[in-house]
Amino acid sequence: MTTMAIHETVEVHELVTFKSLCLTKAATMQALVTDQELKNLMAQDIQMTTKHIQDLQHYLD
Repeated sequence: MTTMAIHETVEVHELVTFKSLCLTKAATMQALVTDQELKNLMAQDIQMTTKHIQDLQHYLD
């Protein structure tokens, strides 16, 4: 595991917080979308964002 400086840890934490907010917004908005193609794109975004959050959290453990 790589040791990060405090400012780097804070930056990663901010990224996780931002990505979590984006994930919440996408999941909420997906319920309101009627176009199937857009719904599929949003579902892909939700999957990718979830993976990105998991990858970033690895650096915080």
